[in-house]
Amino acid sequence: MANPDIVTLTDADFEVQIKAHPRLLVDFWAEWCGPCRMIAPVLEELAGEYKDRLTIGKVNVDENRQVAARFGIRSIPTLLLLRDGGSAWIQIVGGAPQSDDRRPRWTSSQRDVERTATGG
Repeated sequence: MANPDIVTLTDADFEVQIKAHPRLLVDFWAEWCGPCRMIAPVLEELAGEYKDRLTIGKVNVDENRQVAARFGIRSIPTLLLLRDGGSAWIQIVGGAPQSDDRRPRWTSSQRDVERTATGG
């Protein structure tokens, strides 16, 4: 993961990271997951666009099973929007087809991301 705007989250540092980043979009993924690779460029774009208001973190479920189990992750990709020290606010499971603006449908309006990023 080369993007400096995306945080790598592990079992060992997850608690510290969610306290350090009050608004955190967590991508649960694995290297072998095709849909995970499909949404990665969109997450990189969002990381740059919202870096002052929202942190994007990635949890490799093959290497960090405790965090995945904590949130009951059974399918990937799964995105969790966490706020206020780790409470799950929004959960999105699976890759979604892209809309006309080249972003997956779950980001096309950006309403939920905007509300979270601004504390709404």
